[in-house]
Amino acid sequence: MATLLIVAPVFALIAAGYAAVLFRFVSESAHKGISEFAFSIAIPALLFRTIVVSEFPDVSPYRMWGAYYGALVVIWIAALAISALLRARREDREDGVVFAIGSVYGNIVMLGIPLTLSALGNEAAGPMALILSVNTPLLWLCGILQMELVNRKRTGSALSVIWPVLTDLARNPLMLAIGFGVVWRFTGLGLTPVVDRTIELLAQAGSPTALIALGINLFRFEVKGEKLSILVMCALKLAAMPAAAFVLARLLDLPPIAAGVVVLFAAMPTGANAYIFAVQYQRLVNPVSGAVALGTLLAAVTLPVVVWVVAR
Repeated sequence: MATLLIVAPVFALIAAGYAAVLFRFVSESAHKGISEFAFSIAIPALLFRTIVVSEFPDVSPYRMWGAYYGALVVIWIAALAISALLRARREDREDGVVFAIGSVYGNIVMLGIPLTLSALGNEAAGPMALILSVNTPLLWLCGILQMELVNRKRTGSALSVIWPVLTDLARNPLMLAIGFGVVWRFTGLGLTPVVDRTIELLAQAGSPTALIALGINLFRFEVKGEKLSILVMCALKLAAMPAAAFVLARLLDLPPIAAGVVVLFAAMPTGANAYIFAVQYQRLVNPVSGAVALGTLLAAVTLPVVVWVVAR
Protein backbone atom coordinates (compact mmCIF):
# COMPACT_ATOMS: atom_id res chain seq x y z
CA MET A 1 0.00 0.00 0.00
CA ALA A 2 2.83 2.41 0.81
CA THR A 3 4.37 1.79 -2.63
CA LEU A 4 1.01 2.39 -4.30
CA LEU A 5 0.59 5.71 -2.47
CA ILE A 6 3.98 6.82 -3.80
CA VAL A 7 3.64 5.74 -7.42
CA ALA A 8 -0.10 6.01 -8.18
CA PRO A 9 -0.44 9.81 -7.73
CA VAL A 10 2.61 10.36 -9.95
CA PHE A 11 1.14 8.42 -12.86
CA ALA A 12 -2.33 9.82 -12.18
CA LEU A 13 -0.97 13.33 -12.86
CA ILE A 14 0.75 12.10 -16.05
CA ALA A 15 -2.55 10.56 -17.15
CA ALA A 16 -4.36 13.81 -16.31
CA GLY A 17 -2.02 15.76 -18.58
CA TYR A 18 -2.51 13.27 -21.41
CA ALA A 19 -6.30 13.26 -20.93
CA ALA A 20 -6.39 17.07 -20.92
CA VAL A 21 -5.04 17.08 -24.48
CA LEU A 22 -7.00 14.01 -25.57
CA PHE A 23 -10.32 15.60 -24.57
CA ARG A 24 -9.18 19.05 -25.74
CA PHE A 25 -9.35 20.77 -22.38
CA VAL A 26 -5.97 22.22 -23.35
CA SER A 27 -4.14 22.35 -26.66
CA GLU A 28 -0.96 20.42 -27.43
CA SER A 29 0.79 23.79 -27.55
CA ALA A 30 0.02 24.18 -23.83
CA HIS A 31 2.97 21.86 -23.24
CA LYS A 32 5.39 24.65 -24.11
CA GLY A 33 4.09 27.09 -21.52
CA ILE A 34 3.65 24.52 -18.76
CA SER A 35 7.07 23.00 -19.43
CA GLU A 36 8.77 26.39 -19.44
CA PHE A 37 7.19 27.25 -16.09
CA ALA A 38 8.09 23.84 -14.62
CA PHE A 39 11.69 23.70 -15.82
CA SER A 40 12.62 27.37 -15.83
CA ILE A 41 10.98 28.41 -12.53
CA ALA A 42 9.32 25.75 -10.38
CA ILE A 43 11.77 22.82 -10.57
CA PRO A 44 14.82 25.13 -10.23
CA ALA A 45 13.17 26.67 -7.13
CA LEU A 46 12.59 23.16 -5.78
CA LEU A 47 16.21 22.14 -6.36
CA PHE A 48 17.63 25.38 -4.96
CA ARG A 49 15.56 25.24 -1.77
CA THR A 50 16.11 21.54 -1.05
CA ILE A 51 19.87 21.90 -1.55
CA VAL A 52 20.03 24.92 0.77
CA VAL A 53 17.83 23.67 3.63
CA SER A 54 18.04 19.86 3.51
CA GLU A 55 20.28 17.60 5.55
CA PHE A 56 22.52 15.58 3.24
CA PRO A 57 23.70 12.04 3.91
CA ASP A 58 27.45 11.63 4.09
CA VAL A 59 28.23 10.06 0.73
CA SER A 60 31.17 10.16 -1.64
CA PRO A 61 30.18 11.67 -5.01
CA TYR A 62 32.67 9.38 -6.70
CA ARG A 63 30.94 6.27 -5.36
CA MET A 64 27.56 7.64 -6.43
CA TRP A 65 28.80 8.50 -9.89
CA GLY A 66 30.53 5.12 -10.05
CA ALA A 67 27.28 3.30 -9.34
CA TYR A 68 25.02 5.32 -11.63
CA TYR A 69 27.39 5.99 -14.52
CA GLY A 70 28.97 2.56 -14.19
CA ALA A 71 25.52 1.08 -14.87
CA LEU A 72 25.07 3.55 -17.71
CA VAL A 73 28.36 2.49 -19.33
CA VAL A 74 27.41 -1.18 -19.08
CA ILE A 75 24.04 -0.58 -20.78
CA TRP A 76 25.57 1.76 -23.38
CA ILE A 77 28.03 -0.95 -24.45
CA ALA A 78 25.28 -3.59 -24.44
CA ALA A 79 23.07 -1.33 -26.56
CA LEU A 80 25.85 -0.77 -29.11
CA ALA A 81 26.41 -4.53 -29.34
CA ILE A 82 22.71 -5.31 -29.75
CA SER A 83 22.30 -2.56 -32.32
CA ALA A 84 25.22 -4.02 -34.30
CA LEU A 85 23.42 -7.38 -34.35
CA LEU A 86 20.17 -5.79 -35.48
CA ARG A 87 21.91 -3.64 -38.11
CA ALA A 88 24.79 -5.31 -39.90
CA ARG A 89 25.59 -2.54 -42.39
CA ARG A 90 28.48 -0.22 -41.64
CA GLU A 91 26.48 2.91 -42.47
CA ASP A 92 24.08 2.03 -39.68
CA ARG A 93 26.70 2.53 -36.98
CA GLU A 94 25.31 6.02 -36.42
CA ASP A 95 22.03 4.34 -35.50
CA GLY A 96 23.90 2.45 -32.79
CA VAL A 97 24.80 5.69 -31.00
CA VAL A 98 21.18 6.86 -31.02
CA PHE A 99 20.06 3.38 -29.94
CA ALA A 100 22.45 3.62 -26.98
CA ILE A 101 21.20 7.10 -26.06
CA GLY A 102 17.63 5.82 -26.14
CA SER A 103 18.63 2.95 -23.85
CA VAL A 104 20.33 5.05 -21.14
CA TYR A 105 18.94 8.62 -21.24
CA GLY A 106 16.18 8.44 -18.66
CA ASN A 107 13.50 10.97 -17.83
CA ILE A 108 15.09 11.90 -14.51
CA VAL A 109 13.83 15.51 -14.50
CA MET A 110 10.15 15.25 -15.43
CA LEU A 111 9.53 11.91 -13.71
CA GLY A 112 12.63 11.09 -11.67
CA ILE A 113 12.67 14.16 -9.42
CA PRO A 114 8.98 14.01 -8.37
CA LEU A 115 8.97 10.24 -7.85
CA THR A 116 12.28 10.14 -5.96
CA LEU A 117 11.31 12.98 -3.63
CA SER A 118 7.98 11.26 -3.01
CA ALA A 119 9.67 7.94 -2.26
CA LEU A 120 12.75 9.12 -0.33
CA GLY A 121 11.94 12.62 0.93
CA ASN A 122 14.08 15.77 0.92
CA GLU A 123 17.14 13.81 2.08
CA ALA A 124 17.40 12.66 -1.52
CA ALA A 125 18.13 16.23 -2.70
CA GLY A 126 21.90 16.03 -2.29
CA PRO A 127 22.38 12.70 -4.12
CA MET A 128 19.94 13.83 -6.81
CA ALA A 129 21.92 17.04 -7.36
CA LEU A 130 25.15 15.06 -7.75
CA ILE A 131 23.69 13.07 -10.63
CA LEU A 132 21.73 15.92 -12.21
CA SER A 133 24.76 18.21 -12.24
CA VAL A 134 26.67 16.01 -14.67
CA ASN A 135 24.02 13.86 -16.37
CA THR A 136 22.95 16.02 -19.31
CA PRO A 137 26.43 17.43 -20.06
CA LEU A 138 28.02 13.98 -19.92
CA LEU A 139 25.43 12.19 -22.06
CA TRP A 140 25.21 14.90 -24.70
CA LEU A 141 28.97 15.21 -24.98
CA CYS A 142 29.51 11.45 -25.15
CA GLY A 143 26.74 11.05 -27.71
CA ILE A 144 27.96 13.90 -29.92
CA LEU A 145 31.62 12.86 -29.76
CA GLN A 146 30.83 9.22 -30.55
CA MET A 147 28.58 10.28 -33.42
CA GLU A 148 31.37 12.45 -34.81
CA LEU A 149 33.82 9.57 -34.47
CA VAL A 150 31.48 7.10 -36.15
CA ASN A 151 30.52 9.19 -39.15
CA ARG A 152 34.02 10.73 -39.48
CA LYS A 153 32.62 13.93 -40.95
CA ARG A 154 34.09 16.32 -38.44
CA THR A 155 34.60 19.70 -40.06
CA GLY A 156 36.18 21.47 -37.13
CA SER A 157 37.98 20.94 -33.86
CA ALA A 158 36.59 18.98 -30.94
CA LEU A 159 36.03 22.31 -29.16
CA SER A 160 33.81 23.56 -32.01
CA VAL A 161 31.63 20.48 -31.52
CA ILE A 162 31.50 20.70 -27.73
CA TRP A 163 31.29 24.48 -27.24
CA PRO A 164 27.61 24.95 -28.29
CA VAL A 165 26.59 22.22 -25.83
CA LEU A 166 28.55 23.82 -23.01
CA THR A 167 27.12 27.29 -23.66
CA ASP A 168 23.56 25.92 -23.68
CA LEU A 169 24.17 24.09 -20.42
CA ALA A 170 25.63 27.22 -18.81
CA ARG A 171 22.24 28.88 -19.33
CA ASN A 172 20.22 25.85 -18.25
CA PRO A 173 17.97 26.82 -15.28
CA LEU A 174 18.41 23.42 -13.62
CA MET A 175 22.20 23.66 -13.76
CA LEU A 176 22.08 27.24 -12.47
CA ALA A 177 19.74 26.30 -9.61
CA ILE A 178 22.03 23.46 -8.52
CA GLY A 179 25.11 25.67 -8.75
CA PHE A 180 23.59 28.61 -6.86
CA GLY A 181 22.08 26.25 -4.29
CA VAL A 182 25.47 24.69 -3.52
CA VAL A 183 27.18 28.10 -3.32
CA TRP A 184 24.45 29.58 -1.06
CA ARG A 185 24.55 26.53 1.21
CA PHE A 186 28.29 26.96 1.72
CA THR A 187 27.82 30.61 2.71
CA GLY A 188 25.84 29.41 5.76
CA LEU A 189 23.42 32.35 5.44
CA GLY A 190 20.32 30.22 5.07
CA LEU A 191 16.99 31.69 3.91
CA THR A 192 14.92 34.34 5.67
CA PRO A 193 11.32 33.25 6.45
CA VAL A 194 9.80 35.42 3.71
CA VAL A 195 12.26 34.26 1.05
CA ASP A 196 11.99 30.65 2.18
CA ARG A 197 8.18 30.70 2.03
CA THR A 198 8.18 32.37 -1.39
CA ILE A 199 10.57 29.79 -2.84
CA GLU A 200 8.66 26.99 -1.10
CA LEU A 201 5.42 28.05 -2.82
CA LEU A 202 7.15 27.94 -6.19
CA ALA A 203 8.79 24.61 -5.34
CA GLN A 204 5.44 23.06 -4.43
CA ALA A 205 4.29 23.66 -8.01
CA GLY A 206 7.36 21.93 -9.47
CA SER A 207 6.44 18.26 -9.25
CA PRO A 208 2.77 18.53 -10.32
CA THR A 209 3.45 20.82 -13.27
CA ALA A 210 6.35 18.65 -14.45
CA LEU A 211 4.14 15.56 -14.39
CA ILE A 212 1.24 17.32 -16.14
CA ALA A 213 3.71 18.58 -18.77
CA LEU A 214 5.00 15.04 -19.25
CA GLY A 215 1.47 13.78 -19.85
CA ILE A 216 0.78 16.52 -22.40
CA ASN A 217 4.15 15.87 -24.01
CA LEU A 218 3.43 12.15 -24.39
CA PHE A 219 0.54 12.93 -26.71
CA ARG A 220 2.96 13.65 -29.56
CA PHE A 221 4.96 10.43 -29.18
CA GLU A 222 3.89 7.35 -31.13
CA VAL A 223 4.76 3.67 -31.02
CA LYS A 224 5.43 2.84 -34.65
CA GLY A 225 8.17 1.24 -36.73
CA GLU A 226 10.91 -1.17 -35.65
CA LYS A 227 8.96 -2.75 -32.80
CA LEU A 228 11.93 -4.96 -31.82
CA SER A 229 14.19 -1.95 -31.37
CA ILE A 230 11.55 -0.22 -29.22
CA LEU A 231 11.12 -3.28 -27.00
CA VAL A 232 14.88 -3.76 -26.58
CA MET A 233 15.41 -0.11 -25.63
CA CYS A 234 12.59 -0.36 -23.08
CA ALA A 235 14.00 -3.59 -21.63
CA LEU A 236 17.50 -2.14 -21.30
CA LYS A 237 16.25 1.09 -19.74
CA LEU A 238 13.54 -0.22 -17.42
CA ALA A 239 15.07 -3.53 -16.31
CA ALA A 240 18.76 -3.94 -17.16
CA MET A 241 19.97 -0.48 -16.11
CA PRO A 242 18.30 -0.41 -12.66
CA ALA A 243 19.51 -3.97 -12.05
CA ALA A 244 23.08 -2.97 -12.89
CA ALA A 245 22.77 0.16 -10.72
CA PHE A 246 21.45 -1.91 -7.82
CA VAL A 247 24.41 -4.31 -8.02
CA LEU A 248 26.97 -1.49 -8.27
CA ALA A 249 25.34 0.45 -5.41
CA ARG A 250 25.69 -2.64 -3.22
CA LEU A 251 29.27 -3.29 -4.31
CA LEU A 252 30.23 0.34 -3.62
CA ASP A 253 28.44 0.22 -0.25
CA LEU A 254 26.32 3.33 -0.81
CA PRO A 255 24.12 4.56 2.06
CA PRO A 256 20.42 3.68 1.66
CA ILE A 257 19.26 7.12 0.46
CA ALA A 258 22.07 7.47 -2.07
CA ALA A 259 21.56 3.91 -3.30
CA GLY A 260 17.84 4.58 -3.62
CA VAL A 261 18.44 7.68 -5.76
CA VAL A 262 20.86 5.79 -8.01
CA VAL A 263 18.50 2.87 -8.57
CA LEU A 264 15.36 5.00 -9.01
CA PHE A 265 17.05 7.37 -11.47
CA ALA A 266 18.40 4.37 -13.39
CA ALA A 267 14.87 2.92 -13.57
CA MET A 268 13.32 5.97 -15.26
CA PRO A 269 11.94 5.39 -18.78
CA THR A 270 13.54 6.92 -21.86
CA GLY A 271 13.20 10.70 -21.79
CA ALA A 272 12.37 13.33 -24.39
CA ASN A 273 16.03 14.41 -24.61
CA ALA A 274 16.83 11.07 -26.27
CA TYR A 275 14.16 11.88 -28.86
CA ILE A 276 15.67 15.35 -29.38
CA PHE A 277 19.07 13.71 -29.98
CA ALA A 278 17.51 11.33 -32.53
CA VAL A 279 15.80 14.21 -34.35
CA GLN A 280 19.03 16.20 -34.39
CA TYR A 281 20.79 13.42 -36.33
CA GLN A 282 17.65 12.09 -38.10
CA ARG A 283 18.37 8.55 -36.91
CA LEU A 284 15.88 6.12 -35.34
CA VAL A 285 13.39 8.94 -34.77
CA ASN A 286 10.35 6.64 -34.75
CA PRO A 287 11.89 3.91 -32.53
CA VAL A 288 13.09 6.43 -29.94
CA SER A 289 9.69 8.15 -30.01
CA GLY A 290 8.16 4.73 -29.41
CA ALA A 291 10.58 4.02 -26.56
CA VAL A 292 9.54 7.28 -24.85
CA ALA A 293 5.83 6.52 -25.19
CA LEU A 294 5.86 2.78 -24.48
CA GLY A 295 8.58 3.09 -21.83
CA THR A 296 6.56 5.62 -19.84
CA LEU A 297 3.51 3.36 -20.04
CA LEU A 298 5.49 0.29 -18.95
CA ALA A 299 7.11 2.29 -16.14
CA ALA A 300 3.74 2.38 -14.44
CA VAL A 301 4.29 -1.36 -13.91
CA THR A 302 8.06 -1.50 -13.37
CA LEU A 303 8.54 1.52 -11.09
CA PRO A 304 6.32 0.23 -8.26
CA VAL A 305 8.57 -2.85 -8.16
CA VAL A 306 11.71 -0.71 -8.06
CA VAL A 307 10.25 1.55 -5.34
CA TRP A 308 9.38 -1.56 -3.30
CA VAL A 309 12.94 -2.89 -3.69
CA VAL A 310 14.43 0.49 -2.72
CA ALA A 311 12.12 0.76 0.29
CA ARG A 312 13.37 -2.58 1.55
